[in-house]
Amino acid sequence: MQTLSLRELELEAQQRLDPAVYDYFAGGADDEITVRSNETAFAHIGLLPRVLRGAGPATLETTILGCHLSMPVLIGPTAFHKLAHPEGESATARAAAAAGTIMIVSMASTIAIEEVAAAARNGQAGETNLWFQIYLQPDHGFTESIIRRAEAAGCSAIVVTVDSPTFGRRERDLRNSFNDLPSGMCCENLREPMSGESRGPARKIVFSTEFSWKNIEWLRKVTELKIVLKGIAHPEDAKLAVRHGVDAVLVSNHGGRQLDTVPATIDLLPAIVDAVDGRIPLLLDGGIRRGTDALKALALGANAVAIGRPVLWGLALAGEAGVAQVLEILRSELGRAVTLCGCSSVHDLTPGLLQFRPVEEPCTRG
Repeated sequence: MQTLSLRELELEAQQRLDPAVYDYFAGGADDEITVRSNETAFAHIGLLPRVLRGAGPATLETTILGCHLSMPVLIGPTAFHKLAHPEGESATARAAAAAGTIMIVSMASTIAIEEVAAAARNGQAGETNLWFQIYLQPDHGFTESIIRRAEAAGCSAIVVTVDSPTFGRRERDLRNSFNDLPSGMCCENLREPMSGESRGPARKIVFSTEFSWKNIEWLRKVTELKIVLKGIAHPEDAKLAVRHGVDAVLVSNHGGRQLDTVPATIDLLPAIVDAVDGRIPLLLDGGIRRGTDALKALALGANAVAIGRPVLWGLALAGEAGVAQVLEILRSELGRAVTLCGCSSVHDLTPGLLQFRPVEEPCTRG
């Protein structure tokens, strides 16, 4: 059967993945209200297309923090790609490079950043469209060593996840006793540096309730890479990010995996757009499953969107080819939607193309 949508991809991937692995990828915190809301919130925004505008073929190209992209759809950071496919993050990186978009490599990658960068280059010289996601660690020396590896690998931005002072409670994982990677697999970027080029065992990721804006100031002093804050949900924090010289903000609720009942990111976006007032780029993740979802986020003021779980579904089905299929589905859907809205470019999208519908029923516990 030909797979026509990302939701069909997920259903097929679920059949192939170990149930505990599928639950790890798909699940969220507590009652998973935010997980569901991220997707369903897009249905409450209608499209009001313009007609007879002679817009011509749609152009999806854009530039984010100096990176030229074929479309404003990035691959967001997700952990443990080897659980979905033996080639793990390397397969994802090749697909992202071929599609002409950015891959944000997770600190919890099961392939080392050096190998992911090599895969993204795929034998080609020059720069890669790679960013690196990090959880700042209390050990500044170790944190700096990881940043230096990302710099050396050619990453052009550090994406700091800021919504995790502690680990969210994910009941699916507790029920499945899913608390560690299988034997022979680890977070390769967390290996202890040793003499020469060899590396020791991987450290555990440490979450800290004491991190503050002072840690962002420290980060700005130790790297010249662009800094993106991932996990901004409150407009006041968006304003603080601008004041602290952050280069971009990724509006995110961690895919509903940290604090349940946080509103859907598309509902959070307008207030953050107002708070930032065009001073830095805004990205959004959470619930993007159709090209029309991406269009709505762009029309509301996001410069680009990022996808997480759909990449894992594609990876589980067919490795690099599966991720390429995910990106191509979204490219095709977004291009068609832009054209049907009477626009020639993603930069022409405005809130005037949207109509907000009332929410008929409250989100209930499942």
